Amino acid sequence: MLNVNNINQYYGGSHILRDVSLQTQMGKVTVLLGRNGVGKTTLLKSLMGLVPIKTGSIEFDGQPIHNATPYERARAGIGFVPQGREIFARLTVEENLRMGLAYKSANTPIPAELYELFPVLKQMLHRRGGDLSGGQQQQLAIARALAAQPKLLILDEPTEGIQPSIIKDIGRVIRMLADRGDMAILLVEQYYDFAEELADDYLVMERGEFIARGQGQDMQANGVRQLVAI
Repeated sequence: MLNVNNINQYYGGSHILRDVSLQTQMGKVTVLLGRNGVGKTTLLKSLMGLVPIKTGSIEFDGQPIHNATPYERARAGIGFVPQGREIFARLTVEENLRMGLAYKSANTPIPAELYELFPVLKQMLHRRGGDLSGGQQQQLAIARALAAQPKLLILDEPTEGIQPSIIKDIGRVIRMLADRGDMAILLVEQYYDFAEELADDYLVMERGEFIARGQGQDMQANGVRQLVAI
């Protein structure tokens, strides 16, 4: 679904991403782990077109997208949940969800499935996003990305600052979405246990390059926890 080939990215004179290559597959969760400051968020911003790549290529669903704008990538079928959620605090839950449908016709309904995945959102439909708890805001951010029914869902540290009960709910939703088979998922995560539980495939990043990769079932045997320990 996503095919990234040898991309490089710089901030000023700093070489941030170094010949990074990765693939995601339908029906699988690819987990990207690494300590703070190794380039994970920069990679995701590069995938979404928020920062340009210097060299290399990015293909999505068989088409090159490395020169496409962020909104063109969203229209192609990529949903993005940024670190820190970035919901619209003054808009209601319903209005936030409709922002996920911004490029569709005005009468496009919000998919009912979102309320099945996150029942709390239906209960709080007319409450402002800024009045929700951190965990509820994270569920809203994921639901907003899912509203347009993407073929690839990218999540940047969805467990950050979230209470354990909601982390469990988010993990259940991610697994269910992958198992359905019509979506690929790229998950950036620092919480090792959460990552290991969900990973079909894993990647470990250090100083802008991948230092390990493999199948999720081999993470423990391959010492991945030690690679990402602070």
